[in-house]
Amino acid sequence: MSDTIFSKIIAGEIPCHKVYEDDLVLAFLDIFPLSPGHTLVIPKEPAATVDALSDDSAAAIGRVLPRIARAVMAATGIDQYNILQNNGPRAHQAVFHVHFHIIPKTEDGVGLGVGWNPGSLEQDQAATLAKQIADAMVP
Repeated sequence: MSDTIFSKIIAGEIPCHKVYEDDLVLAFLDIFPLSPGHTLVIPKEPAATVDALSDDSAAAIGRVLPRIARAVMAATGIDQYNILQNNGPRAHQAVFHVHFHIIPKTEDGVGLGVGWNPGSLEQDQAATLAKQIADAMVP
Protein backbone atom coordinates (compact mmCIF):
# COMPACT_ATOMS: atom_id res chain seq x y z
CA MET A 1 0.00 0.00 0.00
CA SER A 2 1.34 3.43 -0.89
CA ASP A 3 1.85 6.21 1.58
CA THR A 4 -1.31 8.08 2.42
CA ILE A 5 -1.93 11.13 4.53
CA PHE A 6 -3.16 8.72 7.24
CA SER A 7 0.01 6.62 7.20
CA LYS A 8 1.98 9.86 7.56
CA ILE A 9 -0.22 10.91 10.50
CA ILE A 10 0.31 7.49 12.14
CA ALA A 11 4.08 7.86 11.64
CA GLY A 12 4.03 11.34 13.21
CA GLU A 13 5.14 13.01 9.98
CA ILE A 14 1.95 15.09 9.83
CA PRO A 15 0.35 16.50 13.00
CA CYS A 16 -3.24 15.82 13.98
CA HIS A 17 -5.69 16.74 16.74
CA LYS A 18 -5.67 13.34 18.39
CA VAL A 19 -8.67 12.25 20.45
CA TYR A 20 -7.77 8.57 21.00
CA GLU A 21 -4.87 6.20 20.43
CA ASP A 22 -3.96 2.62 21.33
CA ASP A 23 -1.69 0.02 19.72
CA LEU A 24 -4.08 -0.65 16.82
CA VAL A 25 -6.31 2.43 16.42
CA LEU A 26 -5.92 6.20 16.09
CA ALA A 27 -8.75 8.76 16.15
CA PHE A 28 -8.42 12.45 15.37
CA LEU A 29 -10.43 15.45 14.19
CA ASP A 30 -11.09 15.74 10.45
CA ILE A 31 -9.34 18.83 9.04
CA PHE A 32 -12.27 19.42 6.66
CA PRO A 33 -15.18 18.77 9.04
CA LEU A 34 -18.79 18.54 7.94
CA SER A 35 -19.80 19.60 11.47
CA PRO A 36 -18.14 20.38 14.80
CA GLY A 37 -16.62 17.21 16.28
CA HIS A 38 -16.28 15.36 12.94
CA THR A 39 -13.80 12.66 13.92
CA LEU A 40 -11.88 10.05 11.92
CA VAL A 41 -11.17 6.61 13.37
CA ILE A 42 -8.47 4.63 11.57
CA PRO A 43 -6.62 1.37 12.06
CA LYS A 44 -2.85 1.64 12.27
CA GLU A 45 -2.72 -1.36 9.94
CA PRO A 46 -2.17 -0.17 6.35
CA ALA A 47 -5.31 -1.57 4.68
CA ALA A 48 -7.13 0.29 1.92
CA THR A 49 -10.58 -1.24 2.47
CA VAL A 50 -12.44 -2.98 5.30
CA ASP A 51 -12.28 -6.38 3.59
CA ALA A 52 -8.47 -6.14 3.66
CA LEU A 53 -8.31 -5.57 7.44
CA SER A 54 -7.10 -8.26 9.79
CA ASP A 55 -9.58 -9.59 12.32
CA ASP A 56 -7.52 -7.98 15.12
CA SER A 57 -7.66 -4.49 13.59
CA ALA A 58 -11.35 -4.83 12.74
CA ALA A 59 -12.13 -5.94 16.30
CA ALA A 60 -10.07 -3.10 17.75
CA ILE A 61 -12.04 -0.53 15.76
CA GLY A 62 -15.30 -2.22 16.74
CA ARG A 63 -14.35 -1.97 20.41
CA VAL A 64 -13.51 1.74 20.38
CA LEU A 65 -15.91 3.17 17.78
CA PRO A 66 -18.88 3.33 20.20
CA ARG A 67 -16.71 4.86 22.94
CA ILE A 68 -15.41 7.54 20.58
CA ALA A 69 -18.95 8.26 19.34
CA ARG A 70 -20.10 8.73 22.96
CA ALA A 71 -17.16 11.07 23.60
CA VAL A 72 -17.95 13.14 20.48
CA MET A 73 -21.57 13.40 21.63
CA ALA A 74 -20.53 14.44 25.15
CA ALA A 75 -18.02 17.02 23.92
CA THR A 76 -20.31 18.60 21.30
CA GLY A 77 -23.67 18.24 23.01
CA ILE A 78 -25.01 16.76 19.78
CA ASP A 79 -27.10 13.62 20.27
CA GLN A 80 -27.37 12.41 16.66
CA TYR A 81 -24.64 11.45 14.23
CA ASN A 82 -23.69 9.40 11.20
CA ILE A 83 -20.90 6.86 10.95
CA LEU A 84 -19.63 6.72 7.38
CA GLN A 85 -17.11 4.31 5.88
CA ASN A 86 -16.35 4.07 2.14
CA ASN A 87 -14.49 1.32 0.23
CA GLY A 88 -13.10 2.15 -3.21
CA PRO A 89 -13.32 5.16 -5.50
CA ARG A 90 -16.80 4.36 -6.86
CA ALA A 91 -17.96 4.28 -3.24
CA HIS A 92 -16.52 7.80 -2.74
CA GLN A 93 -13.32 6.76 -0.92
CA ALA A 94 -10.73 9.51 -1.34
CA VAL A 95 -7.97 8.35 1.06
CA PHE A 96 -7.07 4.71 0.48
CA HIS A 97 -6.57 3.76 4.11
CA VAL A 98 -9.56 2.39 6.04
CA HIS A 99 -11.26 5.15 7.98
CA PHE A 100 -14.56 5.69 9.74
CA HIS A 101 -16.11 9.15 9.96
CA ILE A 102 -18.13 10.04 13.05
CA ILE A 103 -20.14 13.03 11.84
CA PRO A 104 -22.38 14.84 14.34
CA LYS A 105 -25.69 16.08 12.92
CA THR A 106 -26.70 19.44 14.37
CA GLU A 107 -30.26 20.57 15.13
CA ASP A 108 -30.09 22.91 12.13
CA GLY A 109 -29.08 20.08 9.78
CA VAL A 110 -25.31 20.65 9.58
CA GLY A 111 -23.48 17.35 9.03
CA LEU A 112 -23.66 14.59 6.47
CA GLY A 113 -26.29 14.82 3.73
CA VAL A 114 -27.43 11.44 2.45
CA GLY A 115 -29.36 10.56 -0.69
CA TRP A 116 -30.95 7.12 -0.80
CA ASN A 117 -32.35 5.51 -3.94
CA PRO A 118 -33.79 2.19 -2.79
CA GLY A 119 -34.49 -0.58 -5.27
CA SER A 120 -36.38 -3.82 -4.75
CA LEU A 121 -35.40 -7.40 -4.04
CA GLU A 122 -37.37 -10.35 -5.36
CA GLN A 123 -37.69 -13.26 -2.92
CA ASP A 124 -36.12 -15.87 -5.24
CA GLN A 125 -33.22 -13.56 -6.04
CA ALA A 126 -32.81 -12.77 -2.33
CA ALA A 127 -32.61 -16.46 -1.41
CA THR A 128 -30.00 -17.12 -4.10
CA LEU A 129 -27.92 -14.08 -3.20
CA ALA A 130 -28.06 -14.81 0.55
CA LYS A 131 -26.82 -18.36 -0.10
CA GLN A 132 -24.01 -17.12 -2.36
CA ILE A 133 -22.85 -14.63 0.29
CA ALA A 134 -23.07 -17.21 3.09
CA ASP A 135 -21.12 -19.73 0.99
CA ALA A 136 -18.42 -17.12 0.28
CA MET A 137 -17.79 -16.48 4.00
CA VAL A 138 -14.25 -17.44 4.96
CA PRO A 139 -13.20 -18.14 8.53
